[in-house]
Amino acid sequence: MNQKKREEIFDRLAAAIPNPATELNYTTPFELLIAVVLSAQATDKGVNKATAKLFPVANTPQDILALGEAGLKEYIKTIGLFNSKAAHIITLCKQLLDKHGGEVPQTREELETLAGVGRKTANVILNTAFGQHAIAVDTHIFRVANRTGIAPGKSVLEVERKLDKCVPEKHKKDVHHLLILHGRYTCIARKPRCPSCVIEDLCEYQHKTGHQDDDPAKEIKPISLRN
Repeated sequence: MNQKKREEIFDRLAAAIPNPATELNYTTPFELLIAVVLSAQATDKGVNKATAKLFPVANTPQDILALGEAGLKEYIKTIGLFNSKAAHIITLCKQLLDKHGGEVPQTREELETLAGVGRKTANVILNTAFGQHAIAVDTHIFRVANRTGIAPGKSVLEVERKLDKCVPEKHKKDVHHLLILHGRYTCIARKPRCPSCVIEDLCEYQHKTGHQDDDPAKEIKPISLRN
């Protein structure tokens, strides 16, 4: 895929999704960090239900440590892998207090030293909480990048590096959420909604679906991003 086509793809996605943002509910970088750790192999909707009860009670490292691991589990037990996530979060809170004054660090290197935080989670925090040009490649972005031909790669790191090179500067802040939302609502895993896709004519996917889509409007409708 040539760069001109890529730029047109990003321009169209940006026009179709004017306010791209995470669908996780949060008010502080720390709340976002906890929500992202909880979101591994879980839905944003499920995480939001849990944090809607947790955050009014405990939304600082001190508060969560006061709950203790057993107390924290009571709030997140509806989320997959909640036992290991609770253990990670307790350790993470201790690390934030011991090494960062209770604040969420703003570098990838520091974030990746925290329990339960890998490169993808670190990139989400850098981009969403702090506005940095970091691209967290999740399953949606990996699929869209490979399927469309925007930035094909065999690993998430390869896709991340290709996107970092090919995404125009004006879209780097938002491209993470643009691609996630496109993958979540249009370029879905089993049967992509090609007939209602704004980049159908630019996409290089060889197995596009037919025109039996229920939505006659060939656009991505603006999405309400706060649950």
